[in-house]
Amino acid sequence: MVIEIVNSVVTVTSGVAAGVLFTHAVGVWPALRAMAPEQYVAAHKLLGRAYDPMMPIMVITSTALDVVLAVADAERRALCVLAAVALGGVSLVSQTRNVPINRRVKSLDTGPVPVDWQDPRRAWGNWNLVRTTLALIAFVANTAAMVAS
Repeated sequence: MVIEIVNSVVTVTSGVAAGVLFTHAVGVWPALRAMAPEQYVAAHKLLGRAYDPMMPIMVITSTALDVVLAVADAERRALCVLAAVALGGVSLVSQTRNVPINRRVKSLDTGPVPVDWQDPRRAWGNWNLVRTTLALIAFVANTAAMVAS
């Protein structure tokens, strides 16, 4: 019974992470990409206030629960390992690629961007697609593990 509850929780947390990243990739990101640089910087700062504390919590919680399940449930081990590795990839891409870009954007003053500003949107969007794909793989693996019982 405990394994089923943990599997349900990890399916929800990984689903939330995948859903937020997917929604951002298909809806929010195209809007940000279309904005003038000054608008983009302002919107990026506003969006980060909500995403920054919650997304790491969702991804780390999901990863930890998948590791617990991989150890505790031999029947679902392969799926849980796949999900944990994919979520580890989400964290790795986030911390080494997207977060440094976020910090650079947030460090800009509101108003006109510096003349020598190198727009990071293409790189940020590409890395976001990588982590979105990894999050979706984790969610599918967790869903498959949940129904495998």
